[in-house]
Amino acid sequence: MEPYAFSEQDLKQMEDWGLTPAEVNRQLEIFNRPASFLKLTAPCTVEDGIRTFDREKRDTLAAVYEREGPGRDCVKFVPASGAASRMFKVLLRYFHREGEITRSMVAGEAAAGSPDAEQFLIFADGLKRFAFFRDLQSVMGNHNLRVDTLLKEGRFREILGFLLTDKGLDYADLPKGLLKFHEYPTGSRTAFEEHLVEAASYVTRRDGRCALGFTVSPEHMDRFNATLQEAKGVYEEKFKVQYAVSFSVQDPSTDTIAVDLDNAPFRQEDGRLLFRPGGHGALLRNLHLIDGEIIFIKNIDNVVPDHLKPETSLWKKITAGYLLEVQGRIFGFMERLASGNTDPRLLDQAADFLEKELLISVPGPMKQGPPEERRAYLAERLDRPIRVCGMVRNVGEPGGGPFWVEDGSGQRSIQIVETAQIDFDSAQQREIFDASTHFNPVDLVCGVKDRQGRPFDLSRFVDPDAVFISRKSKDGKDLKALEHPGLWNGSMSGWITLLVEVPDITFNPVKTVNDLLRKGHQPAG
Repeated sequence: MEPYAFSEQDLKQMEDWGLTPAEVNRQLEIFNRPASFLKLTAPCTVEDGIRTFDREKRDTLAAVYEREGPGRDCVKFVPASGAASRMFKVLLRYFHREGEITRSMVAGEAAAGSPDAEQFLIFADGLKRFAFFRDLQSVMGNHNLRVDTLLKEGRFREILGFLLTDKGLDYADLPKGLLKFHEYPTGSRTAFEEHLVEAASYVTRRDGRCALGFTVSPEHMDRFNATLQEAKGVYEEKFKVQYAVSFSVQDPSTDTIAVDLDNAPFRQEDGRLLFRPGGHGALLRNLHLIDGEIIFIKNIDNVVPDHLKPETSLWKKITAGYLLEVQGRIFGFMERLASGNTDPRLLDQAADFLEKELLISVPGPMKQGPPEERRAYLAERLDRPIRVCGMVRNVGEPGGGPFWVEDGSGQRSIQIVETAQIDFDSAQQREIFDASTHFNPVDLVCGVKDRQGRPFDLSRFVDPDAVFISRKSKDGKDLKALEHPGLWNGSMSGWITLLVEVPDITFNPVKTVNDLLRKGHQPAG
């Protein structure tokens, strides 16, 4: 493909974004390639890629982390820029209709089989059980409106207006992290606050420092900071910690160019190019800037009330203990291999460890080849960042899962795969996908420094071809958007990947507002 001829205005726009013409042309070339899919060979299942631990082993691993973790630089990393508008998709559809929204009207649509109407009624019937209900009640009371009366009369437009727009709580325009998720006798907490509380139980150092990093949208930075300042002292006193919280934004230079349906650069109404956020894979740079040794990664909406936190924290310690145990063995091999040691017994032990413990296949020539070549190969395979990924049994949630994947050279590896990376036109690939047993809840513990305490260059372990192309629209016109390799998919494809089965209770996502009515987000009792 010939490089696209950009105008002077285009080049200036790229410069402002921190992009180069070469990079933008590279992205344009991707749109013109044939669809690229991963080759699945089998789903990862228990004892075939996914480990389980008995009670004794769980206790041992948790004890390893409780002993060693407080002496390490541990950080919790939370992607938190996601907008809440998707949570309120059904409510927004009703709100943007003309006229009054009455219960009888919605009930009639539900009786006719409308899923949206059924969800609306669940929301209306559960309204008083949401953690934000008291705030809604208060802001409406300031305008001499009573929620109870409107609910009794079956009139919903005013309720939706004060919940969703800036005349009230403005929840449709806030990030998920700033929504009230859970109710307590002393008040309610946002998802952001729940992450502060949860982190105190497993990322606190011996000196009391508790470090967290959040990625946020620039327009919401002030609100996150304000929430932190309000909550920080309360939770520091309660949990006897000192929070070290950092906020970062997605670098504009990780944005990607959008194209029209003919793969030409998409032009906005003013003639300018359209650059869009490059998906969660763009957060690899934010992760790389986190100054930590052990990094816990968890989505902003996956939090639980206090009465369910102990088991969640226990499993964080178990998976982190497993990482420390494996990392210690890797560092032991690296110490000897880096010294130039080519003792055949050492090389055999390292190869055996790679295959049996890390589930990384070693090619035949590297089992029997010249000692120096074997040593160099084994050291290169071991000298990588490590991630331990919690996996839950399939629970019907959309998203990626763990699979054995074969690359172009015939080597198999464990990867977390998104559905967009699978060729569903292939009956064989669909059959493998349908046989999967586990789901990726984005519950990771990562070791990002080498045996000498130097941070790995995470960009070295990315699969640059693992990109996603999706259909979007802008100003009423269809377009195609490009996303970078996903943070826990292609961006970590070259990491040492270990999968551990974790219980369902550790996975409580909030994709729609009604998810907050589930048992995992309601008070005890």
